[in-house]
Amino acid sequence: MPKTSRYQFTDIKKNSKGKSVFKPTIYPKIPLKDDDIFVYPKAMERCEHIAYRVYNDPSLWWIIAQANNIHDGSIYLNSEKQVRIPSTPGEILIELKKLNDLF
Repeated sequence: MPKTSRYQFTDIKKNSKGKSVFKPTIYPKIPLKDDDIFVYPKAMERCEHIAYRVYNDPSLWWIIAQANNIHDGSIYLNSEKQVRIPSTPGEILIELKKLNDLF
């Protein structure tokens, strides 16, 4: 599996005024697959808790957030709403690298 840090693609660039700025990281779309896992989060559970439990790597929390369109800055997941856990984090990391190597 490739390096898991999503920050490896957050480079520092100079803008037109010479100021240092962060290059945005482009995240892949994560299509639904037949072998994805669906769970109801426990009370007070966060994406990184699930990532640790399923992938043994809490830094992959963003894969779960991206797959579930969680972009509102919520820390805790709604325990009454089912969450999709993509079954192929390695493929997603490869796609992340491909997308960000283009820029």
